[in-house]
Amino acid sequence: MTGISKSSVSKLCKDIDERVNSFLTRPLAGEWPYLWLDATYLKVRAAGRIVSVAAIIAVAVNTDGRREIIGLHIGPSEAEVFWSDFLKSLKARGLTGIKLVISDAHEGLKAAIVRVLGATWQRCRVGLLNKPAWAAPRAGSLLSCAVCLTGSGWMGVSKAGIGLSHPAYAP
Repeated sequence: MTGISKSSVSKLCKDIDERVNSFLTRPLAGEWPYLWLDATYLKVRAAGRIVSVAAIIAVAVNTDGRREIIGLHIGPSEAEVFWSDFLKSLKARGLTGIKLVISDAHEGLKAAIVRVLGATWQRCRVGLLNKPAWAAPRAGSLLSCAVCLTGSGWMGVSKAGIGLSHPAYAP
């Protein structure tokens, strides 16, 4: 595209911001027995400097087996207080019925899960399998992630008592 004005870009960005905010603040109806939590670090410009920030995401499965992204937030680190605030905001929007939380073994996250949700926690195999993928070339890493994100990659069957045929595990 050429010739797009600054005001057009601003209008588009404002519309996108409103839609994203609406999505991230929508009420969460019903029960969500399974919750996956993860984070990654991104580089952003802040006050004229490039800094690392934690981008955290919550994916949940409701009792009908529907999987949804229910939360996303950016903050300074994966400290327990940051995870706790994020989980409290999900509960305030209506997140209930959590039976099993699957995540990596970050101590701040595990403590926040116990404190805020009081749910059973299990370490995610994706994180365990992804560590060797960090050393792989990008193409190999993406293949590893694709395998991990299929039904065979998610743990939780033993504690949750569900089989891989459950809709939550559909690729």
